[in-house]
Amino acid sequence: MTDSGSDEFDPTTPDQREIGREMVDDSSGLGSVMAHAYRGEIDRVGTWRQRLDQTTTWAVTVLAAILTFTFSSADNPHYILLVGVVVVTVFLGIEARRYRHYDLFRSRVRLLQENLFANALDPSEGVESHDWRVQLGRDYRRPTLKVSFAEAIANRLKRVYLALLGVLLVAWIFRISAFVSRQDWLATARIGRIPGIAVVAVVGVFYVVLLSIAFWPRERQAKGEFREGDPDDWKETDR
Repeated sequence: MTDSGSDEFDPTTPDQREIGREMVDDSSGLGSVMAHAYRGEIDRVGTWRQRLDQTTTWAVTVLAAILTFTFSSADNPHYILLVGVVVVTVFLGIEARRYRHYDLFRSRVRLLQENLFANALDPSEGVESHDWRVQLGRDYRRPTLKVSFAEAIANRLKRVYLALLGVLLVAWIFRISAFVSRQDWLATARIGRIPGIAVVAVVGVFYVVLLSIAFWPRERQAKGEFREGDPDDWKETDR
C-alpha cells in the first residue's frame, strides 16, 4: 500500500495547486471550509481597516482643535503647534502598528483571491503562486507580520500623515513669522530658555527624517489590491 503521509504531498502539482477548478462544482468539503475561512478573513480585514480609519479620524480631530486654539488669540503660544506635531506623530506610530496587522489579513485574502477564486472563475491563466497552499497553511500555523515597521510608517506617511504634519509645519512657520519683523522671527521661535535657532533646527531635522522615511527606496512587502500606474500599461504587460 502506498504511504499517504504528508511527505508525498506536492502542492506544486497541477491537481493540488488548481483545486479551485473543481471547488465551484462541489458545495461541500474543502470548498465549504474555504468559503467560511474567506468570509472570516474578509471580516478581519474590515475590522482592522476601521481601526486605521479611527486613528486617522482622531489625528485630524486633534489637528483641527490645535489649529483652532493656536489662532484663536495672539497670546496663545506657538509651541502648541509643536505639541500637535508630537501628538500626530504618536498617532502615526499607532496607525503603523495597526497597518501591519491589517496587511497580515489582507495578504491572506489576496492569496485566496489570486489563486483560488480567480482560478475557479477562469482556469485558463492558472494560479499566481504554485505553492500558495503551503504559504497559506504556514501562515495559519505560525502567523507572521509581512511588512516591517519602517515600511508601515512610510506607507501611512505617504497616504495620510505627511499632509497632516505638513499643515502643522506651515501653520507654525506662519505663526512665528507673520506677526513680527523679518529679523525677529528666530527670537519668536524661542521656547523658554531654548533659543529659537535650536528649535528651528530640531523641527527641520525632524521633517527631513520624516521625508527620508517616506521616500527611501525599499522593496515593497505589503500585499496590494490594485496595480499602480496607467491601466493601459499593465494591460499590455498581462498579455
